Amino acid sequence: MNKLIPIALIGMALSQLQGCATAVVGGAAAGTAVALDRRTAGVFVGDQEIELRALTRLGEAFPQKADSISATSYNRQVLLTGQVPDEATRNRATDVIKGIPDVRTVFNELSVAGVTSLTSDANDAAITSKVKTRLLRDDSVPGTKVKVVTEAAVVYLMGLVTQAEAKSAIEVARTTAGVTKVVTLFEFIN
Repeated sequence: MNKLIPIALIGMALSQLQGCATAVVGGAAAGTAVALDRRTAGVFVGDQEIELRALTRLGEAFPQKADSISATSYNRQVLLTGQVPDEATRNRATDVIKGIPDVRTVFNELSVAGVTSLTSDANDAAITSKVKTRLLRDDSVPGTKVKVVTEAAVVYLMGLVTQAEAKSAIEVARTTAGVTKVVTLFEFIN
């Protein structure tokens, strides 16, 4: 019986180490993402915080509609996409996001429409994946530095890029199957 206690303790310790490995790998992945980004680490983390606050505040402001509104932050600029039932809700969503500390600009691309179907959402996810894959394969575009968001087959591009990189990224997105329109929200660097 006494031999079972150390074995049980070793088993518990090993199960805890597995969680540590996940944390280390997850931390390394996050560190790699920051290293590949043109934003400073502080701005990178700040954007994640803005997105979390946006999710919370939109949920509080629109409990019935929050799941149809998405907020994406890049360099403290927030893109709102999704569907809302009326213009008043659309305008209120902008005000909610403007109230978040450190938000510089809000691009309200919400449409006044019914909620999209699962098929449409899956199509948007597939388009985003195709555009990101093509950006990563294109040597003239720093694919890791361009944020891609797709809503109703419209592709939104965000990032800190040069004029030449922007031109290449737009061409990649524009020529991707399924894309109906490309909206650029880039900030330009020299």
